[in-house]
Amino acid sequence: MAGTGRRGAANQRADAQRNRAKILAATVTAIRKNPDASLSDIAAEAGTGRQTLYGHFRTRPELIDAALADSIERGEEVLSQVPLDGDPVEAFQRLVASSWVLVDRSRALLAAAQKELPATRIREMHEKAEARMRGLLERGQNEGAFRSDLPVSWLLTTTHVVMNGAAEEVRADRLDPEDAPWFIDAILLPAFTSPAQPGQPR
Repeated sequence: MAGTGRRGAANQRADAQRNRAKILAATVTAIRKNPDASLSDIAAEAGTGRQTLYGHFRTRPELIDAALADSIERGEEVLSQVPLDGDPVEAFQRLVASSWVLVDRSRALLAAAQKELPATRIREMHEKAEARMRGLLERGQNEGAFRSDLPVSWLLTTTHVVMNGAAEEVRADRLDPEDAPWFIDAILLPAFTSPAQPGQPR
């Protein structure tokens, strides 16, 4: 009997994990369709009852937080496989291309998160990705591939702004998602590799 009870508890945990995964995936889909999707809309998208959803997430911000964290975690699995050795400029292009795919997939969710969650929480969730990009930019500066008259913090900020600007252009149907990496590189690479002009701060 004890063994049967343990199996029953294990099955319940497995069911709960499957339901949670379905809800998180449905959140991304529902918010892409409608940025103001309610918990009821998301439950319907997941094919679960509202009570099942409320059993995992009590509020919309809580659900969006979990969905964004899950999306970023999955993205980390992809980004961790991007080779960052060799020429820093080529490595930067590879990282931008892979990062853009993830930004494009989650841009609606991120926009919703920016309305619902503190900026510090969103920044915290992106720490690993930022550290990866920071390390590459620092190596590029040390090897002379990237200009060193600008701090890495500014290069990171510029990268963030340009990639999110591309996401806005895609959202407005002014840019094809497949063309975005080229446009991003066209802005960032000349800016990051051009030498300082006389009179500019170093």
